[in-house]
Amino acid sequence: MTKLLKDGTAALKAVKTGDTIMVGGFGLIGAPLTLIDALTNKDVTDLTIISNNLGEKGKGLGILLGQKKIKKGIGSYFTSNRDVGDAYQRGEIELELLPQGTLSESIRAGGAGIGGYYTKTGVGTDLAKNKEEREINGETYIFEPAIRANIALIRAWKSDTLGNLVYYKTARNFNPVMATAADVVIAEVDEIVEAGELSPEAIVTPHLFVDGILLASKILTNEGVVQHG
Repeated sequence: MTKLLKDGTAALKAVKTGDTIMVGGFGLIGAPLTLIDALTNKDVTDLTIISNNLGEKGKGLGILLGQKKIKKGIGSYFTSNRDVGDAYQRGEIELELLPQGTLSESIRAGGAGIGGYYTKTGVGTDLAKNKEEREINGETYIFEPAIRANIALIRAWKSDTLGNLVYYKTARNFNPVMATAADVVIAEVDEIVEAGELSPEAIVTPHLFVDGILLASKILTNEGVVQHG
């Protein structure tokens, strides 16, 4: 059974209203722009988006925000998009702010089957409010629960036809950990090669984590987001 998907509509078949969706990327770097574009064209609402940020104004997840399809955002760098703050002030979106390392570790824990963990990050700040505290070796820690999602939309550089993934430099960012922490994982890639062509040493995400592969039709260049292929 092939994992190759013909278009964004097929890739997002499993997405439904009310879903929690992880989206890779740091800003627009390493973001699955083709899949995000398909999501903006799908008739779904009340989404919880777990991502480092919610795109930029009118770009990436910023388009989805403008459509008022996002009920809640969980991330660490919402100020990359001024529209997020404005929507929050109007009461149109709920936000959960997590330090960047906490966001990454919570997703990793979700993928590893760990229920949560204790961290010193955030202790004594507003981010620690209503969170369990525990003293360990004389220092205060707060408990952070693991994070999982219904769907993960991620971006990789190359895939083979089985779904083994290779990433490109910093575009890797949150994508590998997100691939482990969702019920359904769809990977958008620049290139698809035959099984066996990728070096096992280069593979970061094994194919067992990946449910579908889509060839990217939108890429990020120095000139901005452009149509590709």
